[in-house]
Amino acid sequence: MQLLVYVVLYPILWLISILPFRLFYLFSDFVCFLTYTIIGYRKKVVRQNIALALPHLSEKERLAVEKKFYKHMCDMFLEMIKTISITQEEIEKRFTFKNLEVYKNLETKNKSIALLCAHYASYEWVVSMNYYIGFKGFGIYKKLANPYFDKLVKHIRSKFKAELITTKETITTLADNERKGILGVYGFASDQSPKPNAAYHWANFMGHYVPVHTGAEMLAKRFDMNVIFLKTKKIKRGYYEASFEVLSEDVKSVPNYEITDQFLKLVEEQILEAPEYYLWTHKRWKHKKETV
Repeated sequence: MQLLVYVVLYPILWLISILPFRLFYLFSDFVCFLTYTIIGYRKKVVRQNIALALPHLSEKERLAVEKKFYKHMCDMFLEMIKTISITQEEIEKRFTFKNLEVYKNLETKNKSIALLCAHYASYEWVVSMNYYIGFKGFGIYKKLANPYFDKLVKHIRSKFKAELITTKETITTLADNERKGILGVYGFASDQSPKPNAAYHWANFMGHYVPVHTGAEMLAKRFDMNVIFLKTKKIKRGYYEASFEVLSEDVKSVPNYEITDQFLKLVEEQILEAPEYYLWTHKRWKHKKETV
């Protein structure tokens, strides 16, 4: 059954990917109308999340963020599909890096790099940075239930010379690469919510005390990696700009969870700048407690 779904849908996805950008975004508007107005996909979750995270906004302002978010979410999902056929020249024009020298300077330190980013703006096209770097790039992701679509996602992202590894493969891959002397940059999107019983640390995020992922920081310490934050801004529809900020070049000297807290603070700043580009569909504050 899963194979049948894949066989039926893949030609449709390919046809969507080859649409000229003007038609492509008109199609995205149509998808947004279906998703937001007709289906109401996770509208209750999105509305609750925005109210929790942005209580300083009026109801009218929060509704405006909500509508802009759905338009962006549909754009971003379809942009991932667009990757099937997009050229290197086109992606380099649409996703640029403002201060790549900050990242490249870390490569001269002869240590692998943990790259932390959020589910913000275009986290799908971030992997295009592999065109510019010397280290081998690894994207850490959660494996999809459908093996055929999982293979498709890996194929799409490998177009940018990135190797996808599942969360369960991360430690093994890091250990193997260290043993072989392979220097890599490992992408962690660490802003979503772990299960409370699996969380080693709780922190204040957007005004609420929540469990947070600490795997990126702990693995950086275990394998002595430098840590960098990647901030992505949406310049206009279909165009993004990323910049880098070094979080630590001596992770073992940093108190536990300080890097994680610093990362969350930077994510908060991103959200407050332009909240419509954050991924509000996830139940990020499901396990929140009163701040202590």
